[in-house]
Amino acid sequence: MSKSFKDRPRNALCLFDVDGTLTLARQGASKEMIDTLRQLRKNVAVGFVSGSDLAKIIEQLETNGFNVINDLDYAFAENGLSAYKLGQLLPSESFINFVGEEKYKVLVNFILRYLADMDIPIKRGTFIEFRRGMINVSPIGRNATIKERIEFEKLDKEKRYREKFVQVLREKFSDYGLTFSIGGQISFDVFPNGWDKRYALRRVEDEGFDEIHFFGDKTFEGGNDYEIFADPRTIGHSVNNPEDTIRILKEQFL
Repeated sequence: MSKSFKDRPRNALCLFDVDGTLTLARQGASKEMIDTLRQLRKNVAVGFVSGSDLAKIIEQLETNGFNVINDLDYAFAENGLSAYKLGQLLPSESFINFVGEEKYKVLVNFILRYLADMDIPIKRGTFIEFRRGMINVSPIGRNATIKERIEFEKLDKEKRYREKFVQVLREKFSDYGLTFSIGGQISFDVFPNGWDKRYALRRVEDEGFDEIHFFGDKTFEGGNDYEIFADPRTIGHSVNNPEDTIRILKEQFL
């Protein structure tokens, strides 16, 4: 595969969310998905954009001999704050530099107190995960098993734990310039306004693509795919699972 994407038959870019789109939540990509991405890259430029850090994405996508840095044109972790183009690392920014240590401490202390008072059936570990471009908050804890994640997701749809938590934070920290976005099964992201997945579009705006397609499963308002899905610069595709993604790709691109 040529390092350049200028010679692809179609001058388009396909960007994919990871959890729920390329893989089941926090699980590995299937051989069919990897084969589909390889075939797709022969026709268009291909990349992912995820709120997760690169280490987690590598765990999920590096199956069947696939390399997320070298076998994709773009790798956008943490909404594009950590980014690679054609295997080369791009400059990045920092959440903590944006917020500042003092305001960050106030925010985290409030979140920890709120989490301590939440009455949910089980709590595991890593309730706040600090990343380069955001923090990720999970009421059940990111160390929950897959089974526990699924059970929490069902309960969250009924009790609206994350939705209520996010609403409180939006009101309490309205002057911080932050976005609170629900994503995945068990958590929500906190990041500076404009540092949602649209941040990745900054990285490609000068490439001259005729079309930029985005595929995601949390494309509803309040979901962490909504902003880039609804952006006028993209053609949005809402999917229910990885099989849905493959179906659309075969119908429209392969």
